[in-house]
Amino acid sequence: MIKYIFLLFILCCSGCRHAQKEDAVIKVSVLRGPSVIAFADWLENPPAIDNKKVQVKVVDSPDLVQASLIKRETDIAVLPMINAANLYNKGIKIKLAGCPIWGTLYLVERSPVKEISLYVFGNGTTPDILTRYYLSRQRLDFPLNHAFNTAGEITQGILAGKVDRAVLGEPFLSIALRKDSSLRITADLNHFTDNDTIGFAQTAVVYTPAMEKYRIVFEDALRASCQKAIQYPKETIQSLEEHGIFTQGALTPESVERCKIHYLSAIEAKNAVMDFLRLIEQYEPKAVGGKLPDAGFIPEEE
Repeated sequence: MIKYIFLLFILCCSGCRHAQKEDAVIKVSVLRGPSVIAFADWLENPPAIDNKKVQVKVVDSPDLVQASLIKRETDIAVLPMINAANLYNKGIKIKLAGCPIWGTLYLVERSPVKEISLYVFGNGTTPDILTRYYLSRQRLDFPLNHAFNTAGEITQGILAGKVDRAVLGEPFLSIALRKDSSLRITADLNHFTDNDTIGFAQTAVVYTPAMEKYRIVFEDALRASCQKAIQYPKETIQSLEEHGIFTQGALTPESVERCKIHYLSAIEAKNAVMDFLRLIEQYEPKAVGGKLPDAGFIPEEE
């Protein structure tokens, strides 16, 4: 009996130490792509928040990021704004901290163009919707081709000479431009109007209720990381390559500039966020969960 009680004691103590260790870490899930550029400094120099170490995990798809939030395996996550709104509308307890990326989609063409079709990836998602919006606004009548499911597949099609006109985002845009000198950027798809300078609030940083008390602190740290990426693009790219996030040569300083990195809190960007979600709802209501998120999606002003 004494041995049994002692064993229980050891197991309980071990469990407590494990829980304390887990509590001492703030887990961040960042979608691989332009979002990681904004978080590059967190990979290199993870901030400490209330003596808790920030642990950044780079995730390969929005579905995996969403799963980590649903399973409560992450505290802060970065994913497309439409996915964040959709999760919130499904009852997942998250709030929008802010937006670090304001547009990465560009129209590229080979010269001369042999085919009238415009290839776009992500049917019913942000790239597809913003492409349709751009064509409507510019009164262009390119037939859309969704034969390729991802930007990577479209890039391979371009390099194989099968695609002459396509919508791409970083880093695939830079890869295609570097490998095929006949390509050129013909349009920036990241604006409501020709006079709009801010871009679309396409990317969301969300957090769980437990992070509310740290929101201002982690937002300040993220704002600083975004500024560093803008001011020191070469160093940022080198860091991302050393961490194995991007292959060598995939990114350039121009790539970083084209991502429109600029952190605005949800409170600061409320109108831009809601305007973007209204646009998405107009084209694909189900993409945001069938409705706009209510007031609880955005934190209240301090």
